[in-house]
This record gives sequence, C-alpha cells and structure tokens, in this order.
Amino acid sequence: MFEKELVIDGKGHLQGRLGSVIAKELVSGQRVVVVRCEQILKSGSLRRNKIIRKDIMKKRINTNPRRGAKHWKAPSRIFWKSVRGMLPHKLSRGAAALDRLKCFDGVPYPYDQKKRMVIPDALKCLRLKSRRSYCSLGDLATETGWTKAGVISTLEDSRKATSAKFFERKEKKQAARAAAMKDKRLDAYNKELSKLGF
Repeated sequence: MFEKELVIDGKGHLQGRLGSVIAKELVSGQRVVVVRCEQILKSGSLRRNKIIRKDIMKKRINTNPRRGAKHWKAPSRIFWKSVRGMLPHKLSRGAAALDRLKCFDGVPYPYDQKKRMVIPDALKCLRLKSRRSYCSLGDLATETGWTKAGVISTLEDSRKATSAKFFERKEKKQAARAAAMKDKRLDAYNKELSKLGF
C-alpha cells in the first residue's frame, strides 16, 4: 500500500476506526492526507457526543490556560488530535509520524484533482449496525463552537459543480476519440479490401 501520498476521503468513515488505520500507516512511513473531515462520523447520538465533548472542553489549567490542553474547534483538528492520541507523539518517531499527516475540512486545491481512497474497514455502512445512532464531526463541531460550516459547504458546492463540468468535458472527449479511432480503423479496413480487389 506504500505510495508517495495517500489521499483519503473522510466521508462516511467512523472516526476511531479510520484513525487507527491511519496511525498504523503513519508509523510505517506513509504520508497521509485526509479530506472532508467534517463528514467523518462518530458512533453515538449527537446529544451524547456533545455532552462528552463539552466535558472535555471544560478541562483547563486555572493559573495559566495556555499551559493546558488545546481544544480545537474545527473537525479536521478534532480528528487530527484523535490520531495524535494513537501515536507515541512525545517520542521522535511518533512526532515524525504525526508530521506526515495532513487533515482538511472540505477538499482544498491540490487534492480536488487527485484520486481519493476509502478504507473499507472503517466505513460506517460496513462496521456499524443500521439501528445504531451516529453523528458527523461537522455537526458536533458546530454545536461546540465551530463557525465555518457555512463557508465549507459553499466551497464544496462550487467544487462539485466544477468537477461535474470537468467530468462532462472528459466524457465528450473520450467519446469523440473513440469515434475517431473507429473511423480510422474502418478506413484502414476499406483500404485493405481495395488492395485485395474487393
């Protein structure tokens, strides 16, 4: 599975399962990019996860809050922090592994033109029973102070429109090429027939 860079689409994946697979890849030396972190899912209802998250975000150091844990609000940073917990990030090899990870909300420029992967072992539809409740990191982050959900959804809509146009042009080009190749083969066939005197 070792490639220059793995680009993983976070949509529809479960947070913990996806994080564990990515942590293993990072330690082995693989560069990993995770896009659409706001659509990564978490088992348990939104209400339950919100209570747990607010309890975590409450923890601080009273004398100097800057010394304590940082509670990032963006879904990409929430996911990044969960992966960090699966790595020995205080050792040099763990820190180096963490440097190989990039997480993004939405799909920014270089990665919107690259092939994105899914991890079947971490997909919600394969790993979570249909009756179980779940929520997305985007909804959870919005409930606990993230304010950029509207911006990300607008950018995603424009990206999808652009990619749909690109795909339509690509399909037309391929159809035209196939037709041209067919005509070329037909011409060659007719030429061979004329040589044989038919």
